[in-house]
Amino acid sequence: MEVLIQPLNRILQVEAGDNLLEVLRAAQIPMSYSCLAGRCGTCRCRLVDGEVLEGGQAQQHPLGEGDHILACRTFITEPCTIEIPEPDEVVVHPARIIKATVLAIEDLTHDIKRLVLKPAKRIEFSPGQYAQLQFTAEHVRPYSMAGLDSDDTLEFHVRLVPDGRVTGYIAQQLKVGDAVKVSGPLGSAFLRRKGEMPILCVAGGTGLAPILSIVRGAIAAGMANPIHIYVGVRSPRDIYGLDWLQQLQRDHPAMKVHAVVTSGGDPRVHRCGMVTDAIEQDFPDLTGWRAYLCGSPPMVEAATVLARRKGIDPRHVYADAFYAQGT
Repeated sequence: MEVLIQPLNRILQVEAGDNLLEVLRAAQIPMSYSCLAGRCGTCRCRLVDGEVLEGGQAQQHPLGEGDHILACRTFITEPCTIEIPEPDEVVVHPARIIKATVLAIEDLTHDIKRLVLKPAKRIEFSPGQYAQLQFTAEHVRPYSMAGLDSDDTLEFHVRLVPDGRVTGYIAQQLKVGDAVKVSGPLGSAFLRRKGEMPILCVAGGTGLAPILSIVRGAIAAGMANPIHIYVGVRSPRDIYGLDWLQQLQRDHPAMKVHAVVTSGGDPRVHRCGMVTDAIEQDFPDLTGWRAYLCGSPPMVEAATVLARRKGIDPRHVYADAFYAQGT
């Protein structure tokens, strides 16, 4: 049977039951992937037409037109059309599980801690990705890296959640010298290095961690793209990381930083209101931009709607919503 791969406009001959990722790799079509287990989201693509079977579920089921699928967990059952990400934006980081040691646990705000780990072995990842941290058998949660994979350490920002099982463990029991298991990398909201289009970065709370990684990665890669960073927080005491951003701004003259406080802010010091309102005021049109949106689901959803309404191609909107399960 035939499978049409867009936007390459290439037709592949496949057998019923073939795995989509294996088909793409056999045809030497560039495709990002990592964990090969349906967890990381790196091999995400779109079913444009036809039906496939999505594996890894209790029961396999046909997907509807226009659904997003994971190539590593998708099996071809009939002729279909698949849209893959831009061919020049391919990353392949084999998923690994490594041991790490806690080097530091520091306060960034009243409810955010900076966790620094020393990995036993280097783990490759793209700026903006995250990893699963396992502190004990019962305390496991994903967190985004704030640095680069060329660093000697791994840095994570942890917001403490009231009655949170994992964050409570980090705040009250985790100690310098403790062992942590790191699994990854995960996530598809990573830095795209190709192209000169302007970049919009929106960080809510600890969403600043992956945004820092993305900006650091852009600077390390010598990207000259204009970058506008909007940091949205609930109150002045929730602000952190501005010193880091100001240093990055010195290294990247085309970067601008906007701190936006929802309530209790001083308009002489910070912008006040919703972060999406600030973007709305600053940009009548964002056509031709890329957007990286990281933080709470409501903020990410609102920023995604705004970015698309302002003209950003949905394929160039990369969102990482921090859900609270298992906190």
